[in-house]
Amino acid sequence: MSINVLVRPGGFMNRFVQLTCNQGFVLCIRRLMLEPLIMDNMSSAKVEVTIAATVPTGFELTAADEVHEKLGVLPEIRRDRGQISFPVDLNRLWQVHQLRSVDNLFTIVKDFPACDFKDDKEEALEDFQKLVSQLSWDVSLEVWRFNNSVKRKKGESASRAKEIRSRDEQQVSAGTNNELSETKEEQPSSPIELAESCKGDQEGPSSVDPARTDPKAVRFRVTCNRVGEHHSFSSMEAAREFGGAVQDRFSWKADMKNFDIEILLNIRDKEMCVGIALTEESLHRRNITHFGPTTLRSTLAYGMLRMCNLEPADVVIDPMCGTGAIPVEGGLEWPQCFHIAGDNFPMATNRSKNNVNILSRQHLEMDRNQVLPVDIVLWDASRLPLKTGSVDVCITDMPFGKRIGSKKRNWELYPSCLQEMARVCRPGSGRAVLLTHDKKCMVKTLNMVNHLWKKVNISWANVGGLHTGVFVLRRTSLAHGAGKDGVHSMSGWHRADNASIACEEMAELKLAKD
Repeated sequence: MSINVLVRPGGFMNRFVQLTCNQGFVLCIRRLMLEPLIMDNMSSAKVEVTIAATVPTGFELTAADEVHEKLGVLPEIRRDRGQISFPVDLNRLWQVHQLRSVDNLFTIVKDFPACDFKDDKEEALEDFQKLVSQLSWDVSLEVWRFNNSVKRKKGESASRAKEIRSRDEQQVSAGTNNELSETKEEQPSSPIELAESCKGDQEGPSSVDPARTDPKAVRFRVTCNRVGEHHSFSSMEAAREFGGAVQDRFSWKADMKNFDIEILLNIRDKEMCVGIALTEESLHRRNITHFGPTTLRSTLAYGMLRMCNLEPADVVIDPMCGTGAIPVEGGLEWPQCFHIAGDNFPMATNRSKNNVNILSRQHLEMDRNQVLPVDIVLWDASRLPLKTGSVDVCITDMPFGKRIGSKKRNWELYPSCLQEMARVCRPGSGRAVLLTHDKKCMVKTLNMVNHLWKKVNISWANVGGLHTGVFVLRRTSLAHGAGKDGVHSMSGWHRADNASIACEEMAELKLAKD
């Protein structure tokens, strides 16, 4: 939607400016006169803009479902591109920042479905220079300025979240001094506080950054993301020529590190999209403060959880939780379910507990009545201390056999884990979502236990440059311990009985300690 705000043609100021000033000064005066009116219009009226979001490759449909559910719009999906785009009212931009399945956001200046890039490098780079003056930047720049008000509110609440997090980390540091190799990264803000801080933030002209009146105070950079082999230019060359033309037009100062605005030049084969970034860093860096060597991205964890079709009162377990990305995301987005996670590595469970405790304390600081419904347990994934048929959903990031474990060990680990998951899952209604890079081992294992697990869907995802598979499974109605012919196996029943006995013994020990 274009915004047309005009100075009254017969007005004295309009005639005076046109008669006495040169063209450059006319544009400057009109800009100063019109921008407050534009921002007033954008903050009060419904202004529809197109937002594009990058998502983990392979989870485009999952992200589109979330956008449709929370924003009520139908996004355009670019399969196998890791990107979706959708129209949204500008006043709901704060809700876009709360989406759980997207990594980065940007507003589209112009999308070119088919570009005829010149074979000669000099001609191709000259076309990038000319493109800047041919584009309409006004609406996209106003969206960027409006987005700054949302981020500014978010930054104000981040200081409070930082104080809570630092205090909590000091409290738990006494019990984690042995974890010297642990990686901690400060997060920009708390997801719990984003809704309260950004909702209703429609400040209009007062939220506009001061740099708008002084173009030389704005610092920018151009980032070119190029995919394809039939280009006569490199990504650096395209960004350099396009950025030089942007500097000539807006008189902005180029700064590769401390920039205020980032212009994106996304090129894939014959397609090109010019946009302005609305996020300074990926939104997946939101929940985890205690990292491990193989921490799962929060956006991937959320996408896997949506594939489970969780229902209220479901019991969800993550047998190999690592740093707890999946249960943390599940506890925040599905608090009506109960989440149990565990690992056989004490350092991993300590990290998970710290992540859960910090977010739970933030819930209490925000005057919420409950903490995250997440429990962390030290256990063996092949011998879970859970009763048979007591779990609704199993969801986990299986060991890839690279940084942790080995592919040789996976041939023993995968069958035992899937057998144990089948035991604790409810026959007929239990579900499982498993992420792995060792696809060969997983396929072989599923063929061995196809009487217990039925493949519903297999989707392929890009995780850190690795081609991984997400296996969605459903528990068959066959009882655990029964073979493919339906005859019960004594060893299977004995194993289930032993696990039940272990549960009873653990309960007795807990009562004795109390």
